[in-house]
Amino acid sequence: MKHLALLLLTLSFGSTSLQSQATATARCSVHAVSYQGWDAQQVVNPWLKLTFVPKLGGRLMQVEFNGHPYLFVNPKYRGQYISPQEAGGSWINYGGDKIWPMPEGSSDEHHWVLASTAIDDLPYDFKVLSQGERCSIELTGQPDTITGLQYSRTISVSADSPQINFHAVMKNATAHPIEWSVQSVSQYDLSDSHNPADYNHQLWAYAPINPASSYPGGYHVRSGLADDPSFSVADNLFHLHWMYFDNEVWLDSTAGWLAVVDQQSQYGMIERFTFQQEGNYPDKATVIFYKNGPSVSFDHEGSASIRATTPESTPYYMEAEINSPIVKLQPNETYAMDTTWNPVRISKVPQSVTNAGIVTQRFSATRHADSITLAGTFSPFTAGNLTALLLNNHGAEVSRRVLRQVHPEESVVLDDSLPVEPNITQIVLKLFSAHGADYGILDKTHVETSGSISK
Repeated sequence: MKHLALLLLTLSFGSTSLQSQATATARCSVHAVSYQGWDAQQVVNPWLKLTFVPKLGGRLMQVEFNGHPYLFVNPKYRGQYISPQEAGGSWINYGGDKIWPMPEGSSDEHHWVLASTAIDDLPYDFKVLSQGERCSIELTGQPDTITGLQYSRTISVSADSPQINFHAVMKNATAHPIEWSVQSVSQYDLSDSHNPADYNHQLWAYAPINPASSYPGGYHVRSGLADDPSFSVADNLFHLHWMYFDNEVWLDSTAGWLAVVDQQSQYGMIERFTFQQEGNYPDKATVIFYKNGPSVSFDHEGSASIRATTPESTPYYMEAEINSPIVKLQPNETYAMDTTWNPVRISKVPQSVTNAGIVTQRFSATRHADSITLAGTFSPFTAGNLTALLLNNHGAEVSRRVLRQVHPEESVVLDDSLPVEPNITQIVLKLFSAHGADYGILDKTHVETSGSISK
């Protein structure tokens, strides 16, 4: 009960000091709740609240980090359940996050028609695998007679980090071979928190461009305006500035990450995956962004018009999608895709993503007469000690300095000084846990000499 009281206090007030105390005795827990009229299950740790509605096709309906919600929950269906039989083939968009088959379409049995089916709408079994130091839950769906697939997902968080790990499994539930890709589909809420009648004009999405892309310009507009002003590329990074207009864009990105950044709230989400060099991705696409909104239609005489919409009929949301390669499954054979989500505080364009966090201003080190100044801006994925490793010109560590404690609910603006040491030519910025576990490199740089002193 002592741990539970501490956890609830942390979630209520969200203070850094309380979260720092909580990590010393941190626990995560799973419990049943009522969420917007649905029977739900929540996974909670000092930073996160994950809400699942197993009845709705095993959906992860909401992710909250430091009290900030990320996902779209459709108010039209709040608290409701519509079975595939009741839906009559129509797709019921409850919102949230789920997994789907790819490719989509209606051309043959190797394409999935977006509809209310066992995959998307029948209840999933919910099972708690562990609690305490690490929480893991398993969602298992029912076999789908249309695709021949059966889905399950294991979702895990540790007690001392806001990182979310997804293990999505597709199984051949038939007696014959089938071929599919598994897709992670996350609907982000794009309504303006200050004015819910309007959309968020400061929402951005990013993904690195493939230098050897199969698509002209590094991306392919699958539907909607080819010259949509939402899309641009700068410094080998695809930029999507969300506007309320229907569009879907595909990227054959190989970098293994995408970012959704809300500059209004200064919260973001990094979704990471492992790119498979020899993988047969659906039409080459590893990452897809879909913008919900008005679209152009044509009448029987060929006249174009933009159909009238409202936020109620066409809500404000964006889908971020990650594809696996298409794989051939023998009867009862399975294939798994692992992805990771890292919620962070961020308000700028990501420059790079590592296992330790995000760089939004590259790390730099400048030697002066009596000091070395360090600069950079970062969003750490977990709490820890930000540490500078000072290396000589052979790459050997000469010394190290702990710069500060960092927390995932705060971005880090580095403006520090170190005393000058001889033979230091490079500095590596790393993140370590309080117990010395190595979380990885944030960034590294060569030491430059200030123009005010001789070289």
